[in-house]
Amino acid sequence: MQYPAPISKLIDGFMKLPGIGPKTAGRLAFHVLNMKEDDVLDFAKALVNAKRDLTHCSSCFYITDKDPCLICDDSHRDRSMICVVEDSKDVMAMEKMQEYRGLYHVLHGAISPMDGIGPEDIRMPELIKRLQDDTVQEVIVATNPSIEGEATAMYLSRMIKPTGIRVTRLAHGLPVGGDLEYADEVTLSRAVEGRREL
Repeated sequence: MQYPAPISKLIDGFMKLPGIGPKTAGRLAFHVLNMKEDDVLDFAKALVNAKRDLTHCSSCFYITDKDPCLICDDSHRDRSMICVVEDSKDVMAMEKMQEYRGLYHVLHGAISPMDGIGPEDIRMPELIKRLQDDTVQEVIVATNPSIEGEATAMYLSRMIKPTGIRVTRLAHGLPVGGDLEYADEVTLSRAVEGRREL
């Protein structure tokens, strides 16, 4: 069945979002049609404002509506530690934990030779420049446990260690509540490597 053009266009718009297939896009489009007009306008305005008003912090490259971002501007943060992540969503995940009090550096990607992405294509040069400040004593590499994330972590380690700055990597392993029998070999291997004394 052919939908009227405005609905088809709305469905196509939703399908551009990650993880949204045709069925979910259709449900979302019809849900929007059933919303109050004021709510739809507020939703549309929020989308436009997020796109127009957000930028990247000139220091850590986290998404922000003011420069520097609230994290970099916070005088209570520990400036001797920088946690390196791939994406702004990773900063949000770390902040939810409410235990890390250092600064961040968002790479906006990971090294991927297969995709033609090298260190200069992500925010790696800016990180190296930040590390010239004598305040930084530790870099925590929190890239994803993927091939690209591991390649990025190894590259960072090789670049930073000669400067005398401590380089650590987030431990990867078994999730809380996970069963050993369902874990893959790589996860188990990481869990054994990251073991600690009780």
